Amino acid sequence: MNLLNTQNSINMEITRTTLGIAVGIAGTLFLGYCVYFDQQRRKDPLFKKKLRERRQKAQKNASRSSTLGGPLPDMNDHEAMQRFFLQQIQLGEELLAAGDLEAGVEHLGQAVTVCGQTQQLLSVLQQTMPAPIFHMLLKKLPEVSERLRASMKASSSLHEDDVE
Repeated sequence: MNLLNTQNSINMEITRTTLGIAVGIAGTLFLGYCVYFDQQRRKDPLFKKKLRERRQKAQKNASRSSTLGGPLPDMNDHEAMQRFFLQQIQLGEELLAAGDLEAGVEHLGQAVTVCGQTQQLLSVLQQTMPAPIFHMLLKKLPEVSERLRASMKASSSLHEDDVE
């Protein structure tokens, strides 16, 4: 009986050892695969050009968003979104009062885009703004929301893709 138990434990040790060796070899092969294709990617003459273009595009989007009311807030941070919303409303009102209708409508459009209660905000704006300016805002909303969406995608992809 002891001989049988000893033989089973030896077989188990061999199986564990074999499994450990197989996992080690597979890990080494995978690591080699990753290193090889990373080297191939870096040798590509277009790699640096594409990386540079991606960074310039992201920087352009970031500078555009900073000129249009500061950096975009984290969409998951409720307080940051609320501050951004209030900032856009204030900037929009100030610019409209100063006579800069385009920039004022741009900021109000950003506020509407990030607002959680869009219909209520649009209703209030319709009652408080002159009709031509409100119609300008309605025409501008799709463009502003698309630009904000693109800026958010660009900033998130910059963090994911910025690997050399």
